[in-house]
Amino acid sequence: MLPKKFEVQVNNSWCKGCSLCIHICPKKVLELDEVRGKSVPARQDDCIGCRQCENICPDMAITVKEKEEEKDA
Repeated sequence: MLPKKFEVQVNNSWCKGCSLCIHICPKKVLELDEVRGKSVPARQDDCIGCRQCENICPDMAITVKEKEEEKDA
């Protein structure tokens, strides 16, 4: 059985760029976009689904979802 995969989504209109999520992530999945000053998921494949970023975000701008398993045809 393969390990679960997760997807981190950031609502850019809600994110104020406080970077709390970046500092709390144990796998360094998120980075601050230099141009827009918003959090972006830079390393999706490294996400372990701990949801610490989702829980610490004061603006509820982050959602962590389990990816659907790809089924073989």
